Amino acid sequence: MTISQEKETALGERMAQLGVREEEFRETFIRSSGPGGQKVNKTSSCVQIVHLPTGLSVKCQQERSQALNRFLARRILLDRIERLQTGLVSAEKARTEKIRRQKRRRSRRAQEKILEAKHIQSEKKSLRTRVGPEE
Repeated sequence: MTISQEKETALGERMAQLGVREEEFRETFIRSSGPGGQKVNKTSSCVQIVHLPTGLSVKCQQERSQALNRFLARRILLDRIERLQTGLVSAEKARTEKIRRQKRRRSRRAQEKILEAKHIQSEKKSLRTRVGPEE
């Protein structure tokens, strides 16, 4: 399976937009692992790309074709570079930290509710005592 010319040009335009050049990539080809049988064991279709300025690396072995894996790896790497440049990484970390704090607060509230329910239940049980003969 080959990549269409439109997709290749779109990838090139995106690289230019992000200010990433082809020379900044170090590309290595490795034999894939997993299903695929003899084809996978003989050919080096797994692609590993490292973006030297940022140190980001991507490994792609989704397809059996080396050309398609190269394209997919570049696309994933550009996504990561874009996220890094726009500051979405720090925003995502802040969002996950906020959720973590909320959950911590929620669990504390839940514990208080449980304790309150236990106190009410114990009061009910204390009222169930046997009525004595003097009453």
